[in-house]
Amino acid sequence: MPTPTARKALSPPMATALVIGNMIGSGVFLLPAALAVYGGISIVAWLFTAAGAFFLALVFARLGRAYPRTGGPYAYSRRAFGDFVGFQTAWGYWIAAWVGNAAIAVAFVGYMGHFFDVFSRSSSGAKLAQVALATAAIWLLTWVNIRGLRQAGLVQTATTVLKIVPLVAIAALGLFWLHSGNFTPFNASTKSNFGAITAAATLTLWAFIGLESATVPAEDVADASRTIPRSTLIGTAITAVVYILGTVAVMGVIPMGDLANSTAPFADAATKMWGSWAGDAVALGAVISTFGCLNGWILLQGQVPFAAARDRLFPTEFSRLNRYGAPAVGLVVSSVLLTGLMLTNYNSSLVARFSDMVLLATLVTLVPYAYAAGAQLMLLATDRQRFSGKHFAVDITIAFVAFGYSAWMIVGSGYKTIAWGFMLLLAGVPVFVWMKWRAAVKEPQLAAEETPVDLSQAA
Repeated sequence: MPTPTARKALSPPMATALVIGNMIGSGVFLLPAALAVYGGISIVAWLFTAAGAFFLALVFARLGRAYPRTGGPYAYSRRAFGDFVGFQTAWGYWIAAWVGNAAIAVAFVGYMGHFFDVFSRSSSGAKLAQVALATAAIWLLTWVNIRGLRQAGLVQTATTVLKIVPLVAIAALGLFWLHSGNFTPFNASTKSNFGAITAAATLTLWAFIGLESATVPAEDVADASRTIPRSTLIGTAITAVVYILGTVAVMGVIPMGDLANSTAPFADAATKMWGSWAGDAVALGAVISTFGCLNGWILLQGQVPFAAARDRLFPTEFSRLNRYGAPAVGLVVSSVLLTGLMLTNYNSSLVARFSDMVLLATLVTLVPYAYAAGAQLMLLATDRQRFSGKHFAVDITIAFVAFGYSAWMIVGSGYKTIAWGFMLLLAGVPVFVWMKWRAAVKEPQLAAEETPVDLSQAA
């Protein structure tokens, strides 16, 4: 059982900071460079993504209010559809967490390259240095999270406040430095307008991954039934405004050709507008931002397997809490896998590594998102007393739109990414079978051990 101090460790401001901090991180700070190949049409993709993300946020707000249980998407899917879909959700979300952390760590290193040239070069020695720095950050924050949720929450709150200041400055003031010519051609890709919007929207969705963050450690959130929906909706709305205005400002300041090769687009935009000191300040904010985002997602990579293991769908070792109330085994195993992923991809360029990992992590997150939207539909039919009858039609509409949006984004990931994501999801099936087999073997043994002996029948 968790220690008393571990319970209700996240206050409402911490929960909101977790939502904002887990979204505002690597995505917005590096995505303008990844979107440059699509041109100005990527702004349209941002608008579509913001709308879809808000519908998903409404789904998680309603489910979080009705079922404030640790696990987030996993808890809702299992309740609605049973163990197998619940396991698939937990498995996919867990993979998405540590694969996504690789992309966040890459972005962290990219912005460190603004200060130290070795982290922006492409030589073999520089790439090894980049991986070494990313790995050091991963394990430092793993240690912070092993020390307990409250320590992780304090780090998250501090870094969220520090990260949002430079973004708001660029988003608000950068609009005065726009050059309309930077947005032409409107569609710089070889795809149709719809194809370009779909592909760009899949990338931009990465920046909203984490909108469900307050639902995952639900049992550690104070006044969860009120805090979770508020934190989810407020965090998503703030993030959407900052993202869209910030991206418009960066694209309007830096020509698309230069932007596509930038490893620190927000810092480069600030340098063009206000000089090198501003670029340094924004780059420092980006370093803090990605560091805080990595902290928040390392927290989640331990919480989801903990919830599944507590329900005997993951190995029981993942459900053990240390003396600080943290699921240390899940944290360490996830970070070992994350480190291995970093090492196997060290020879790619920073932007290529970022884009590949973003697409894969987004895909395996979209499956839990789709299951969560489906879970709301199912639970509205089977457990209506948990939801307000006054808003039944609205809840149905929200769930359908969120499900359709998730399906559209899965298609937009591309066939190669879908194939890899599908194989990763299939890899969990033997684990599920093994857990069910082990439970089937152990339960009769436990029942036999617990059956009282009738001494009156003894010989």
